[in-house]
Amino acid sequence: MKKPDPTPSASRGGRGEGGPRPALPAKRPKTPKEKWISAGKAWVFLAALIPFGKLLWLGFNDGLGANPIEKITRTTGWWTLAFLMITLTATPLRILSGWGWPIRFRRMLGLYAFFYASLHFSTYLVLDQFFDWPAIVKDISKRPYITVGFPAFVLLIPLAVTSTNKMVQRLGAKRWKQLHRLVYVIAIAGVVHFWWLVKKDITEPVQFAWVLAVLLGFRVVVALRK
Repeated sequence: MKKPDPTPSASRGGRGEGGPRPALPAKRPKTPKEKWISAGKAWVFLAALIPFGKLLWLGFNDGLGANPIEKITRTTGWWTLAFLMITLTATPLRILSGWGWPIRFRRMLGLYAFFYASLHFSTYLVLDQFFDWPAIVKDISKRPYITVGFPAFVLLIPLAVTSTNKMVQRLGAKRWKQLHRLVYVIAIAGVVHFWWLVKKDITEPVQFAWVLAVLLGFRVVVALRK
């Protein structure tokens, strides 16, 4: 009787314990442009955390002023609008310059808008209202700036959840783009929320309104020319 071969045969698709491992495909080296974009993303990621870090530092050093809750709320709300405007700048910059790299930063900037919006809402929910849900519902219904601001935050949630490449594939590019056009509604509601909140000194809300008008107006002009 023929003795069985103690080592698996390579022809059967196996490899011996001491056999050669299959070679892994070599990674394509990054181009100088890709390296520049990766480094840029790292710097933008860190820079976007500076306002949050400053708030923490002020909080630990009693630097938030006489009304710390208002300071945190105003600061996080301001940066939410700022990151929304910066995110909306990516497409016009790409069209005007022909550069593709601004789009590579858009997702991160949009997620930072959601990050600061979450801090803004959490400050109101936890520090201001202490989870007093009846009072919150009353605020939403009676204070116009909250009536506008709360739905804007809620609309940001699906945009953040669907920001990954897998969600783009799952939804399909067309449906994904339609969903993410909600950012225009959110930005408008955010500016209105800020305007109605400050009431007297509307300098900053007006500035945000002008920036948003230019960004949306540019898109309208481009769409009409197509």
